[in-house]
Amino acid sequence: MSAKLTKFKVAAAHSAPVFMDKKATIRKCISLIEEAAKDEIKLLVFPETFVPGYPYFIECYPPLKQVGALAKYAEESVVVEPNGEDMSALQEVCRRTGVAINLGISERISGGHTLFNSQVIIDNDGAILGVHRKLQPTFVERLVWAQGNGSTLKTWPLALGYNLGGLACWEHTMNGARQALIVQDQHIHAGAWPALSTMSGFEDVADAQIEALMKTHALTAQVFVVTASNYVDESCLAWMRENLGEQDFVKSGGGWSAIIHPFCAFIAGPHTGGEEKLVQGEVDFSSMGAVKVWIDAAGHYKRPEILEFKFDDTPYWPDEKTDRFKAQAQDKCNSTEDCTRT
Repeated sequence: MSAKLTKFKVAAAHSAPVFMDKKATIRKCISLIEEAAKDEIKLLVFPETFVPGYPYFIECYPPLKQVGALAKYAEESVVVEPNGEDMSALQEVCRRTGVAINLGISERISGGHTLFNSQVIIDNDGAILGVHRKLQPTFVERLVWAQGNGSTLKTWPLALGYNLGGLACWEHTMNGARQALIVQDQHIHAGAWPALSTMSGFEDVADAQIEALMKTHALTAQVFVVTASNYVDESCLAWMRENLGEQDFVKSGGGWSAIIHPFCAFIAGPHTGGEEKLVQGEVDFSSMGAVKVWIDAAGHYKRPEILEFKFDDTPYWPDEKTDRFKAQAQDKCNSTEDCTRT
């Protein structure tokens, strides 16, 4: 493990995918990671289901009309296997640049058709640390994704020396999910979002909701929050128009991306709208001592004798029961004789 840094740069990728094109969007991810490395960014957070894009069509068309689109979406979803077809290039660019990422994906279970709304965490040495699967798909998202469980509700230790955890969209309204990250000593939070403000009925409230939830977790968890949203571009609107017909429920633009201090000050952003940008800023952990004097949710402010908390971390899906990422760490030990990662 590399030396622990007190200060380093992080960024949120306020960007649009190449909608419904996994390979092209992964190439775009690689380009954004390389751009981040040039700016000496150590951690880059991507939006919710950035690969192959958030399926806005589920909000716009009758379910029976979506069957073909949903089948195509499954084909374009990501299989998370270390050094596998979908992950190898991403792992290589993280290793080459030294940038760690939290990447929102539609995850397809290996050898099957079940999908999850997931975040995959790749460290700066290219190792896949783990995957978080969204606990509860929201509203019509249940047409697409299965429910996650507590076995992926975790924080992961980055080589930077800090624990990263993440949640997606309205999963942040689940206070128990946020508390589960707090009790696992979270230091940095990756908040992944779609472009909610482009959806009919959410134009005037979505950004306020995202800001409120992100600041709430920053303060109550005393963590630095990096929140990334995509925006809706013409590739998304054109795909829906050409494959499903005209619609007026989702417009172009949107998104809300920022970096927030534990006391809720903006370190960077918020950035909104259809301009691609790496929203970047420096997190300084030397400021945490003063924060913890006031409030420490994992310590003197938790009152466990009054407020008991527990959650079920039992794995349910076969790939969750096999620790599918452990072998890569052992392979690294065997090839480098460096067994600092366990």
